[in-house]
Amino acid sequence: MFSHVMVGANDLEASRKFYDAVLGTLGIAPGVINKDTRYFYRAPTGTFSITQPIDGQPATPANGGTIGFLAATLEQVHAFHAAGLANGGTPCEEPPGPREGSFGTLNLSYLRDPSGNKICALHRPTT
Repeated sequence: MFSHVMVGANDLEASRKFYDAVLGTLGIAPGVINKDTRYFYRAPTGTFSITQPIDGQPATPANGGTIGFLAATLEQVHAFHAAGLANGGTPCEEPPGPREGSFGTLNLSYLRDPSGNKICALHRPTT
């Protein structure tokens, strides 16, 4: 359904450091810079990007928005969270781990990036 997701970054290099770390825990290569204003992270299933806003205004996070990244294991969910905290992210919601809901058990980890965007690592355990 999606070809890519792009979020704004107020400090492009702080955001690059953060996303290189958290996405690296999921096996995604470091971001590749384009036009000195954005980084692209490519995976077989899509592209994620961070960018300085082209209108010159400050980047702002979406209220109620979350970007979810697929994790292969519960260990990746925890590594994602730890890497984010060590690289300028802030915790939000509950600590990382299993959540029970109408979709069964989901292993989740939520963070805010250096610009305030809410992201999540999600692992669906097999039963």
